[in-house]
Amino acid sequence: MAADGTVLKALLRQRHLQEHGAFCREFVKVAERIDPHLKSEYPSKATFFRWLSGEVRKLPHPGRCRVLEAMFDGWASHELFEPWDSASGPPPSRDDQRHSAASTEPASVTHELAGIERVFLSRAEFAHQVPPHSFLDHAHKVRLAGLSLNMLCQSYPDHSLVALLESGCEVRCLFLDPDGASIKTREQEEHLAEGHLSTLTRLNMEVLQRVRGRLTGEARDRLQVRTYDEPIRFNITLIDDERCFAQPYMPDTRGVDSPTFVATRDGNEAGLYDVFEQVFESLWNKGAPAWPT
Repeated sequence: MAADGTVLKALLRQRHLQEHGAFCREFVKVAERIDPHLKSEYPSKATFFRWLSGEVRKLPHPGRCRVLEAMFDGWASHELFEPWDSASGPPPSRDDQRHSAASTEPASVTHELAGIERVFLSRAEFAHQVPPHSFLDHAHKVRLAGLSLNMLCQSYPDHSLVALLESGCEVRCLFLDPDGASIKTREQEEHLAEGHLSTLTRLNMEVLQRVRGRLTGEARDRLQVRTYDEPIRFNITLIDDERCFAQPYMPDTRGVDSPTFVATRDGNEAGLYDVFEQVFESLWNKGAPAWPT
């Protein structure tokens, strides 16, 4: 008999949590217990019903998987997304779930995309659908490398950044050197007036310097800013060792018009998250402090 949903759907029916609102309340309650940073990671209604129907291409990102596994003790996250025919009764107990599917991920959860979760055609589309507060408000580790870092400096309020740093979040920012040769090359590629990007970058660095001046001693140390002078290839944002937003810089195209790739870390296999993390750390280690510490 063909499956009409997932193991997750059958388990939720057993607990009378198959409605989106009821599920989200339980998700938040469990997240509060294991990691309060994950409370806002509950799925949208559309995503939730894809989880129940099995219409997923890959597992949710690691934070969500942690909560799901805590909600259903003993079940691995990939097992929850296995197909299940609800007409045949409830799913087997975890002790009975030892068939071959337990040792291999379902076909929909493969490594063919190297961790790519979503792709947006432009940064503008990404910013509209994934606003900065959705991934920054509860972060505990943020690393950014790019040109002027407008996402953090222009689209995220100063008071929110202060609160984030005071809460214990570590933020490392790597700007393209406003006095270097590479930023001048990029101005030419984008057909901008000389000094346009340099001025914007200095302004954004001053935003962070102003934020730093409002921080207490320990929080001030958690905000680190460096510059680098190399040909710019990607804008990279890494969140909590789990998620990466990578945006290429293309010739004759403004950064805002370039695509955005969303990649999640896979603890079992190297993927694009690991590639971009390595790029960030390489640039960071070669960078120079933006101001005296």
